[in-house]
Amino acid sequence: MEALYAITTGVLTACGVYMTLRGRTFPVVVGLTLLTYAVNLFLFSMGGLTTHGAALIGQNEAYADPLPQALVLTAIVIGFAMTAFSVILAMRSRGDLGNDSVDGSRTDRDPDQDSRRESKA
Repeated sequence: MEALYAITTGVLTACGVYMTLRGRTFPVVVGLTLLTYAVNLFLFSMGGLTTHGAALIGQNEAYADPLPQALVLTAIVIGFAMTAFSVILAMRSRGDLGNDSVDGSRTDRDPDQDSRRESKA
C-alpha cells in the first residue's frame, strides 16, 4: 500500500511540474493544482498509513494522528485560494495582452506585418 501511495505522489508531482513549465496559462493552472494534490498526499502520508485506527486517543491502541489531517485541510484551503488567484490572473493577462502566453509575449502577431513596419521606419 505504501508503494502505491508513493508512486501516486511521485506521478502527481512529475505531472504537476511538467504542466507548470508549459507556455500557456491553462496548463500552468492545472499543473499547480496537480502539485497541490501531491503535497496533500505527502502531508497526509506523514501521519502514517493506519487502517482501522480510532479518531480519539484512548478508544483503541492504534489511533489516527490528527495533525496531518489538519495540515491537509489547511493545504486544501490554501490550494483553492492559489488556484482562484492564478485563474483570475490568467484572465486578466488574457484580457490585457490578448493571448494566454505565460511569458507575456504576443504570439498572435503576423511576422510579415512586423517586417513591413520595420522596413518603413
